[in-house]
Amino acid sequence: MSPRTTFINELNQLKENVADMATRVEKNYETLFEAYEKKEKAAIEKIVAVDKDINRRQREIESECLFLITKQQPIVSDLRAVTASLKVVTDIERVGDHVADIAELLIRMDMKELSAYSVHLNPMIGETRDMLRMAVDAFTGRNKEEAQEVIQKDDVVDELFNAVKNDVIESLKKETRDADESVDILMIAKYLEKIGDHAVNICEWEIFKETGNISDMRLL
Repeated sequence: MSPRTTFINELNQLKENVADMATRVEKNYETLFEAYEKKEKAAIEKIVAVDKDINRRQREIESECLFLITKQQPIVSDLRAVTASLKVVTDIERVGDHVADIAELLIRMDMKELSAYSVHLNPMIGETRDMLRMAVDAFTGRNKEEAQEVIQKDDVVDELFNAVKNDVIESLKKETRDADESVDILMIAKYLEKIGDHAVNICEWEIFKETGNISDMRLL
């Protein structure tokens, strides 16, 4: 088997590993809010427990990327693919962390209803879910047009976060909700906003992978 064939096989395996990690994190997000709706505390606790496995997977994929860069001397287009994968797994891992953070908050809140903030929080949960799903699809499917669409959606999530923040501030002023609970709600919204930011990062690395450009800069 030629060195080039070996490299292509290893690169394809890397892509599969990144896609698998991303899909697992995306599934955890879906499971989190489905389990919350059904008040399945055990399922939410499991999300927290498996986060360490996602962290381990990140380190393994990073090692694969560094091996391909240092040992195989890839051509420019392949180097972009490996570099993008190296960067993206960090964002995927951070999404996994934030999903686990939200899970811990819901457990701490004893699975209380979030209905008092649902006007803006529920749409934020949905928009962030869509951004994450589309970002994973864009990166694994090499779809820079879909990546651009996700980037445009980030403003919607930011606006919803500000709306939730204002809702929390109003409830604290009027003393209509428990202060600790209100802070927990704000933290959930903040983690959702961060997940949206990481989805944007994933899409920017997809655009880099295909074009060599990121944030209006030509890199490779």
